[in-house]
Amino acid sequence: MDSKVAIFQHVPHEPSGYFETLFHEMDIPFEYIRLYDTNEVPRLAQPTHLMFMGGPMSVNDEEEFPWLKQEKELIRRSVKAGQKVLGICLGAQLIASANGARVYPFLQERGWHQLHRVTDASGWFAAFPEQFPVFQLHGETFEIPYGGHLLAYGEKVRNQAFSIRDALGLQFHLEMTGEIVREWSGDLRHHEQVRIARDTSRYLAESNRLCRMVAGDFISAGRNR
Repeated sequence: MDSKVAIFQHVPHEPSGYFETLFHEMDIPFEYIRLYDTNEVPRLAQPTHLMFMGGPMSVNDEEEFPWLKQEKELIRRSVKAGQKVLGICLGAQLIASANGARVYPFLQERGWHQLHRVTDASGWFAAFPEQFPVFQLHGETFEIPYGGHLLAYGEKVRNQAFSIRDALGLQFHLEMTGEIVREWSGDLRHHEQVRIARDTSRYLAESNRLCRMVAGDFISAGRNR
């Protein structure tokens, strides 16, 4: 079956970023489901892969954003069916919540941070370095759902990446480009903008390399289904 990615976007300023570049390179068709316009999960044209991006809302805000519940139901069905699912930040929290894990307010992380790969990580993260830089922008965290496996952890916010069956949740943002970093940093204090700009020049290339690895695994694992 030919691959096709459905990308669930929650707010205009959180697109799939570098993943979109990679999907173009791999000649993988994709479509955006812009939930801020549709206000519901529409009927999908049989995508083989599902991708859920970030957003400022909480997965617990179902009364304000009813489509959150619809997304969780879709994720739950897809994980049980063995479909490929990738969640970024809010998307990772949706995967956790859809599989019965608690998501709750915690320490805010912003900018570039170093994470650690779990020593016995396999599958998605087996080729990741033991320590790697990622861009963070979140104020909530999640527990690992029953049957899930922790893949990467942070020193201040422990649960940073996990898998459950064919789903991968990343609390951090591998989709970053220079343009997205500048947009997200625009309202910060000057010294924070300077720090993030400096760190971006040091870490963005490695972040893009890791993004390429995740995108390749995400797509290749489902190509022959």
